[in-house]
Amino acid sequence: MNQSAEKKSTIRRFKPAGIIFALLGLVLFAYVVRRVGTNVIVDNIKALGAGFLLVLALSGLRLVVRALAWTRCFEAPHQLRFRDALQARIMGDALGNLVPFGTMIIGEPAKAVLVRKRVPLLASLSALAIENIFYSLSVSLFIFSGTLALLLNFSSSMKKPLWYASIGALVAVAVIIPLAYMVIHRQWKFLSGAAEFLYGRGIGRRLLETRRESIASVESRIYGFYGRNRSRFLPIMLLEFCFHFAGVLEAYVVLWFISSDYQPTLLMAFILESVNRMITVVFKFMPMRVGVGESAAEQIAKLLGFTLGKGATLEIIRKIRDLCWTALGFALLVKRGLSLRAVAEETQTAVATEVAATGGAAVPASE
Repeated sequence: MNQSAEKKSTIRRFKPAGIIFALLGLVLFAYVVRRVGTNVIVDNIKALGAGFLLVLALSGLRLVVRALAWTRCFEAPHQLRFRDALQARIMGDALGNLVPFGTMIIGEPAKAVLVRKRVPLLASLSALAIENIFYSLSVSLFIFSGTLALLLNFSSSMKKPLWYASIGALVAVAVIIPLAYMVIHRQWKFLSGAAEFLYGRGIGRRLLETRRESIASVESRIYGFYGRNRSRFLPIMLLEFCFHFAGVLEAYVVLWFISSDYQPTLLMAFILESVNRMITVVFKFMPMRVGVGESAAEQIAKLLGFTLGKGATLEIIRKIRDLCWTALGFALLVKRGLSLRAVAEETQTAVATEVAATGGAAVPASE
């Protein structure tokens, strides 16, 4: 119970910052819409028309491939059905989309909690962490490729701030990927080492008291997965790249429908989607990246030669798409007799209770 109270206290500390960021996003969104013109955005959305069904289908495919990737990150004797993984992902994303800091605090662990009747919670949390590592690697490669394509094809037209930001992104990814490989390949105790370092110096001692063993065990499971399941590396990575490819197609479809005066290319859609991924990673704490996504997409779309409003419209259509899936997620929650508050509280309590009960002992050590 004390751990649950600590978790709720942590979330309460994040709440003021979350509200501030959400308000700032709304202000930026209003500025972009006003600058572009509401009539321009409405006309673009009307031009998409029935094409929105194709957008929904492609975004659904993205949910499917990540759910499949998650199911392939479980190890015997645990196994998660695809149907359960997909429903949990839709419901978890619904929670993460609308709550400030929701993806980090509630959305991801909620997915594991929502399937704990099928598989042990610690096993699903570990599998989810492994899948997110694969996803993060694919995102890094995708952002690197998209930024490189932007520089190689449009460098002469870029303003200096954007050019510097692009170079910075390339350098950051070029450092992160080899470093991540070294951490996993050599099995450096990065997370558990940091926890022990902080605990030994009295930083967050009460929070880490019962979590250090669990952190070390989950870390060992992740490293163990790499050692025991190297044959799964390529299939899981292919699923993650299918997620990004569907995103590129989604951007291309929208631009094709709303740009009658300018023919989009897959390269343009690839660049815009890579920028969208970067914004998603950097501004993960903001609900649906409101304002930031529209502003960035509008600037890149202008650089690519699109007329006013095309980039902002693309991001707004994506948010409408997200709201559709969020509505489905909440419908699934209601069908289970759950509410946003109930799932949030259950997630906080279940994770804290599982950690206290197992101390990580339920997680097999790496070989």
